[in-house]
Amino acid sequence: MDRLHINKTYKLYIGGQFPRTESGRYYPIYNDHKELIANMCLASRKDFRNAVVVARKVQKKWQSTTALHKGQILYRIAEMLEGRKEQFITELIIQGNAKRKATTEVELAIDRLVYYAGWSDKYQQFFSTVNPVASNHFNFSVAEPTGVVAIIAPENQSLLGLISVIAPVIVGGNTVVVLASENQALSAISFAEVLNSSDVPAGVVNILTGKREELIPHMASHMDVNSIIYAGKEENHIQLIEELASNNIKRVVVYKKADWTNDHCQSPYFIEKTQEIKTTWHPTQA
Repeated sequence: MDRLHINKTYKLYIGGQFPRTESGRYYPIYNDHKELIANMCLASRKDFRNAVVVARKVQKKWQSTTALHKGQILYRIAEMLEGRKEQFITELIIQGNAKRKATTEVELAIDRLVYYAGWSDKYQQFFSTVNPVASNHFNFSVAEPTGVVAIIAPENQSLLGLISVIAPVIVGGNTVVVLASENQALSAISFAEVLNSSDVPAGVVNILTGKREELIPHMASHMDVNSIIYAGKEENHIQLIEELASNNIKRVVVYKKADWTNDHCQSPYFIEKTQEIKTTWHPTQA
């Protein structure tokens, strides 16, 4: 007897678990031939709020994790992704990418994780400094994580773009709530499975799927989010985010990049975007 094929269920990723959206809603995504690929969870405002609560609880512990350990964790993610490379290539092809393009995107995503793993114990020296002052004090400026960061991931290059915006934020000690690509969301939830089976503590990365138009206002206005990253070119989205983020003076970062394969899309300055510079004065001995 022929067995039934078990279709994959794509859920949200919150706090190291894979819940369905609390609203019970979903939306279909299609390939270039208008064929149904999957039904994705349509995340709600409550799903986002739940993810922020989890991210806030774990943020201080993640911040205090040593730089060496953070780098090892990112390298472990890269190892896990390497082991499932063919799966991700297949998913990108299903979503409309040519095989060569899909292969390049997955390999660059792996390399980008290794790149930021290498920066984990180096960016502090890069951005921190000892300041000259005209008094009997030492004056230090040190980079510290912003806290909880909301991210609207790139719509295209859904895997590489996702990793390119997540990796520099978490390596800097922040926790994240990410809204994945709306129309190419398969790779985001499969990447969540990689995170779940690696050494990333539950709650450091939370991934939602859903509609930008619905969730952006909640992400930008939430009072317990410290920074928001928007990857896209829609000026109405950017204006709305900047207006709502001003209510609690969130740091707003906008990436209008169209091609995340470019070498300019990886830099320690991507880490610095979600760092606060704390200056400390310490008296010298008389």
